[in-house]
Amino acid sequence: MSIKKCPEITNDFLIEIKDSIEKMPKNNQLEILKILKKENTRLNENKSGTFVNLSYLPLPVIEEIYNYVCYTKDQEITIQIMECEKETLSKLITK
Repeated sequence: MSIKKCPEITNDFLIEIKDSIEKMPKNNQLEILKILKKENTRLNENKSGTFVNLSYLPLPVIEEIYNYVCYTKDQEITIQIMECEKETLSKLITK
């Protein structure tokens, strides 16, 4: 996983991170939770899920979460490209 420089931490940036995490599959969300627990982040849990106020996180934690979000997005793109190539090759073989 390549490390990306975290953009300036603004409210919009934190909202973008939050939205990305909410759209992730559960297994990826659990990885984010592991990052937070590893850093002893205060978590608020109820029957609706686990909540954390991103604006109170230290910069290194935000950077680690940002890098993980970028990593998962890069993975999705790579998988889509590979699926397209696979489909193209499959069409070529069946001709």
